[in-house]
Amino acid sequence: MRFHALIRTHHITSRKKVALLRKAAAKYECFALLRSGGCPGIMYCSGSEGGVRGWVDAVHRLRYKDYQLAQKPAPVPIAAGTVPEERSGLFEVPSVQEFAAAMEKRGVAEWWKEGMAFA
Repeated sequence: MRFHALIRTHHITSRKKVALLRKAAAKYECFALLRSGGCPGIMYCSGSEGGVRGWVDAVHRLRYKDYQLAQKPAPVPIAAGTVPEERSGLFEVPSVQEFAAAMEKRGVAEWWKEGMAFA
């Protein structure tokens, strides 16, 4: 069973922290998506329960400004007609619009909107 989590921060600009998050994604064998380069900072993680919890803990230890675990690690609902991202690693998008499109593609758009307080 796959799990996922959503984190909001004030911003993600430190390349040093992103490099540490990339290592954590590899260590915990999970998929991580970041909206980086400015405000707001958004992070999504998907993988095994232990992998997602480990990655979330790694983010928390980096002490991001305004860190909020918007959606706690929970099982991913499988929506009809969607294909979850199976590759592991850290990936970045430059805009909230692209992040939203990625969430739509994964079939978790409503869950994401709820976590971001858009819904």
